[in-house]
Amino acid sequence: MAVELDLTYASELLDERDFAGIERETAGAARLLDGRRGAGSGFLGWLVLPRTMREALPAIREAAERLSASQAVLVVGIGGSYLGARAALEYLKSPFYNALKKTAPDLYFIGNNLSASYHEEILSLCEGKELSAIVISKSGTTTEPAAAFRAVRSLFRERYGAKASERIVAVTDERRGALRELCDAEGYRRFAVPDDVGGRYSVLSAVGLLPLAAAGVDIEALLDGAGDAFSRYASLPFSENPCHRYAAARNLLYRKGRVVEVFASYEPCFVQTAEWLKQLFGESEGKDRKGIFPASASFTADLHSLGQFLQDGSRNLFETVVDIRGGKSRFSVAGDASDGDGLGYLAGKPYEEINRSALEAVAAAHAEGGTPTLLLSTGGRTEYEYGMLLAFFERACAVSGYLLGVNPFNQPGVEGYKRNLFALLGKPGYEDERERLLKRK
Repeated sequence: MAVELDLTYASELLDERDFAGIERETAGAARLLDGRRGAGSGFLGWLVLPRTMREALPAIREAAERLSASQAVLVVGIGGSYLGARAALEYLKSPFYNALKKTAPDLYFIGNNLSASYHEEILSLCEGKELSAIVISKSGTTTEPAAAFRAVRSLFRERYGAKASERIVAVTDERRGALRELCDAEGYRRFAVPDDVGGRYSVLSAVGLLPLAAAGVDIEALLDGAGDAFSRYASLPFSENPCHRYAAARNLLYRKGRVVEVFASYEPCFVQTAEWLKQLFGESEGKDRKGIFPASASFTADLHSLGQFLQDGSRNLFETVVDIRGGKSRFSVAGDASDGDGLGYLAGKPYEEINRSALEAVAAAHAEGGTPTLLLSTGGRTEYEYGMLLAFFERACAVSGYLLGVNPFNQPGVEGYKRNLFALLGKPGYEDERERLLKRK
């Protein structure tokens, strides 16, 4: 099923008069996107990835098959270089993927932080296992993945000697950069990060497709779903277009003082997708002193921690809840003759039914408390359906950014912390910045 938008639980703040007032703006934002006339239009290659990646699929599958001969694959990357793949892996396979019985290798994601214990623990899990690695970085100089890749190269040289380079595949810039040069020097198999695709929009390129193929994901079906969704949402009229109406709803709520969006689902497999959404929307919209702050929650678990705030706290937020339908599990509440816990009325009731009741109960309660919910429904956990969901959010984010009046495809603020980090770590060429920062202490 295509992604559907239900505004029932936002009706206190949004009505059709609001949508009528923003329809023309939304259409204009969509024209900027599709006509490639808006800010950042040089980075719209993600719109055609479902088509342009077709030729690369045989090579990606062949490389993935070689990687899959190992027991574990280390995926080195940060931000868009790993979030999309990790999100899709947990959604399509399981949050417990590495613990499952399977023919595909384990996937361990490293280089996405600077924690010594995290990296030591990941590498300890790899002891005694045959290893391969995918390193993903456009430049090859970003501190976190570059440092982690040094550790990977050292480990592989120690274990595999001259054969180490045969176990490494790189996804990097086609023509330039430190990692690109390293590929030439060491002989790594490599794939390109498209020049016109930013990291947070890159999951449907080799950045995401290669690790997912190694894990046994049907990457062609993923592209099929995304391609169909991009075509669908570019052609539907506003009144029937859930993608454009979602973008409009976000902006309408923002104009009414709702400056925080909480992404949530009632399925734990969505947790990492919410992390991907936080980067997608946060990096795309948070600039020029504007933007909706993206947060996330996992229901029903977080109702026992954040529930009080969501129900009665500051009324500056709204929720986007993704309802994942099509579940086939018949796991149900067990019977107990003593009924000491008072759950006898639930005996034999499927968890799927209880979870859906929780979704409806919470949305109604939060709406009554003044927190609106934008409810998005999607089909089962298939590659095709997930591809549609990815495309839905990517297009909605681009349209929403243009509605907000920002360039959705740059990220000038990200460089600030990098410059400071280089300076404090003593990187040559950053001496003046280092002196300035040390004076602040």
